[in-house]
Amino acid sequence: MTETAAPTKPRVRVPFWDNARFACIVLVVMGHAIQRQTSDSDNALSLYLFIYAFHMPAFAIVSGFFSKATPPGLRQMRRIITDFVLPYIIMQTIWSLVQWLVEGKNVFNPTEPHWTLWFLLALAIFRMVLPYLALLRWPLLWAVVASVTVGFFSNVDSTFSLSRAIGILPFFVLGWKLRHWGLVDRWRHLPTGGIWAIRGVAAAVLGGWLAVVLTGIRSFREFDLRFWFFYDDSYQDLGEPVWWAGLLRLALIVLAVLLSAAFFTLVPRRRTFFTAFGQATMYVYLLHSFVLYPIRESGVLKDDHASAVWLLTMVFASLAISVALSSPWVRRVFRPLVEPKPNWLFARRDERPPAPSRTDPTGARRS
Repeated sequence: MTETAAPTKPRVRVPFWDNARFACIVLVVMGHAIQRQTSDSDNALSLYLFIYAFHMPAFAIVSGFFSKATPPGLRQMRRIITDFVLPYIIMQTIWSLVQWLVEGKNVFNPTEPHWTLWFLLALAIFRMVLPYLALLRWPLLWAVVASVTVGFFSNVDSTFSLSRAIGILPFFVLGWKLRHWGLVDRWRHLPTGGIWAIRGVAAAVLGGWLAVVLTGIRSFREFDLRFWFFYDDSYQDLGEPVWWAGLLRLALIVLAVLLSAAFFTLVPRRRTFFTAFGQATMYVYLLHSFVLYPIRESGVLKDDHASAVWLLTMVFASLAISVALSSPWVRRVFRPLVEPKPNWLFARRDERPPAPSRTDPTGARRS
């Protein structure tokens, strides 16, 4: 009598992470939506600085949590091409065509990512370097050192998103380490009665940062603090080629971790009405810029349209855009662009029947 293999347990979907992904992507859309208003409105700049202090670090933490540091096999190597490289080339080409038609820019430069595409390249870089970082002692410390140090080298720029990828690398590595530390699992299983005090502290932390921004908005505008949150330009390009610039970046990293922790603490742990939207974060990320582009470039958000009423309008519009781009029909229509499956491209063909990816580049596993 032969033994039968024990049935594998189906993976249990964790609503917390879908909620966190959707909350992150809403902040991304919101930050891009109000960017044109920041030049004429202190309120808009305050909200912008509040969001940009932690929203992309939080996104990187989520992506790192679902990443593996084992040497890549054939399947993982193929996914670097299908999940990162091909969508980047497709979207970069579309953006070049749009700018040629609308602005007359006759330039196609795949080394300079358009607008939001930098993060796609950054994720690909993270996936490739993580197995090597994992070989070292204190990988998180080395990632922080790299982030702080790269700002001193003006020759490391935005080509292929290299400077920005190195800049936010600590958050990706932190997300990967969080899975090993088990902190998130302990938080998810904490009794309901014990979470409200912690959430009160988290709300106070975020409220404190907002108060700091509102109080010092004139100084932050003069200092151009928003550019420091991009983790992109060198300290020299930021106008501060001094030794303490590295300490400032280190302080901003610590601030981003603190704010991200507070943000994740406030994310609902249970299933909500927006949980399912967290399965389509890359669709929202890659497509929302095409929705915002005509609004941003028309100049409609300048001068009087930078008022508080218009600011609130764009905040609610960002939420609506995020929900709309998370819908199943958007995923069906745009799947060939966001999740291309060119089996013909590979020397060793995948004989499995074609199917949508079960996970996206941020680790979102679809139902």
